[in-house]
Amino acid sequence: MQDNLQKSSLLADADRAFARALLASQKAAIDAVESALPALSDAADAMASALRAGRRVIYAGAGSSGLIALQDGAELAGTFGLDPDRIGFILAGGLDKRTHIDAAAEDDRAAAVRDLEAESCREGDAVIAVSASGSTPYTLACAQSAKRAGAKVIGLANRPEAPLLALADVAVMLDSGPEALYGSTRLAAGTAQKAALGLISTLANARLGHVWRGHMVNVRPRNDKLRLRAAHIVAALTDVGEDEAARFLAQADDDVKCAIMLASGEASHAAARASLAAAQGRLDIALTRLRA
Repeated sequence: MQDNLQKSSLLADADRAFARALLASQKAAIDAVESALPALSDAADAMASALRAGRRVIYAGAGSSGLIALQDGAELAGTFGLDPDRIGFILAGGLDKRTHIDAAAEDDRAAAVRDLEAESCREGDAVIAVSASGSTPYTLACAQSAKRAGAKVIGLANRPEAPLLALADVAVMLDSGPEALYGSTRLAAGTAQKAALGLISTLANARLGHVWRGHMVNVRPRNDKLRLRAAHIVAALTDVGEDEAARFLAQADDDVKCAIMLASGEASHAAARASLAAAQGRLDIALTRLRA
């Protein structure tokens, strides 16, 4: 009995030590993203420029990197009110009924070219290609095909001198270090990719005027939770209470920016929309003009 208890204790200690090592590697990966901030800012500019010009942003990847890229892009419509048609996705093995990673599809360069063509990638688009190694054949073929189409390629990789970084217009190297679980890229590398993509897309939408004072001012309140959140945003950014904020939202047809303009003294929904249109959707500029 005593021997069994000692073995159990040793196993528990080993488990905790392994868990600490896994966590430490991911903390280090997050810290490593800081050194990539200048490149991430450039990537955000490229993304914002494509969206501002009416073009599309296409996320491309394979395996864990592709799924992480898919998650970032899939959240943009709900968080920032982007038109879902402006965001495209290319994932090795396809998107339908995705319940596991198709490892063989990562080597299929011809499929990558077909998939990019199916997304109608063209000049002025921005393609965000993500690969931990920076040498995944599917992802590289996507990036190469995108460049031929005239799109701007943003490449994220976790290995210096990766081919993807060499061909990208904006190269983001995420030095996430060695994995505590050898051979896996879903931990440290994936953590760094998730953080980096979130920074790129959030900075890009801030530059488009969809973020103001740390709030999602372009969110589209399509359910009860988001309606409450939208009312809180209007109240937090103006001098009104949440009940009054909800009334302004109703007057503005659930347009958060317009509701903020109304709460700030704009005369009507039509006038608020006109002010925002003149400011190219930038709430800060529209409010400055209103208060002047």
